[in-house]
Amino acid sequence: MKKQMNGSCLCGDVKYSVEEGFDAFYLCHCEQCQKVTGSAFASNILTSVDNVEWLSGEDKIVKYLDMARDFSKAFCGICGAGVPYVNRKKTHLVIPAGSLNNAPSSSPKANLFKSESPCWLTEGLAAKSFKGFPE
Repeated sequence: MKKQMNGSCLCGDVKYSVEEGFDAFYLCHCEQCQKVTGSAFASNILTSVDNVEWLSGEDKIVKYLDMARDFSKAFCGICGAGVPYVNRKKTHLVIPAGSLNNAPSSSPKANLFKSESPCWLTEGLAAKSFKGFPE
């Protein structure tokens, strides 16, 4: 039996459940993922299109589709946090890994578009670390 996992947006208005049994887990460094996350890469889990049960807030989801770049994204219309969406080709449900309430049992298997990583990523990962905000 597969494990049920729950997830939500930042404000908690959009909530969902998925079965763990994921097809892939990628870190994507492409320019589009940098723009949509505001960070160095997106952490995306791929699963079957029908592997989602919306528990609340489905009506608050905003979908973005860029026809020129074959790119799509979904997010909460209140807090802006990414939520699962079906990719444009309708082959996978894309789950932003950070939207899950618990860590999946699988880890990222590949870095995609690594050549597009921002120049500051390597130095940033080597920078001093803090448990919280620096004092």
